[in-house]
Amino acid sequence: MRTLILLLALLVTACTGIPQGHQVVKPFQLDRYLGTWYEVARLDHRFERGLNRVTASYSLRDDGGVRVLNRGQDEDGQWREAEGRAYFMGERDEGRLKVSFFGPFYGSYNVLATDYELSLVSSYNLQYLWVLSRTPNPPEEKVQALIAQARVLGFATDQLIRVSQTP
Repeated sequence: MRTLILLLALLVTACTGIPQGHQVVKPFQLDRYLGTWYEVARLDHRFERGLNRVTASYSLRDDGGVRVLNRGQDEDGQWREAEGRAYFMGERDEGRLKVSFFGPFYGSYNVLATDYELSLVSSYNLQYLWVLSRTPNPPEEKVQALIAQARVLGFATDQLIRVSQTP
């Protein structure tokens, strides 16, 4: 039983980590980050596969955490939503949070770069990456600058999916 508990603890910790050698934004200002973000690009993963017009909306929760509402439109035109909650992993001025959409299980949400108009976000490893924008169609040169930064950090940017925000 002790081995199982240790293994579960290691798995939970691994999912809330940060890729080796990466740094999160510091100082991070949550009040400036709250609101709606449009997904510009992402590395493919099963829970967003086939979705376009993806947004993530962040607002404060009564318990001091962050309410997360992810929304996207599937290939049949149906909207899918997932609501979760996020909490800071360390200091409140570091862009490192843990987010949960499924009960007690958390994954990391690491803000690697942001000017509060565009953001580069990862999870616990190099297989998860998002480019987010405050507008559906941000300036391409700024998007490319974030993608170049992600490439230097070791992400497979040649596999990024550009997310359509067109109705």
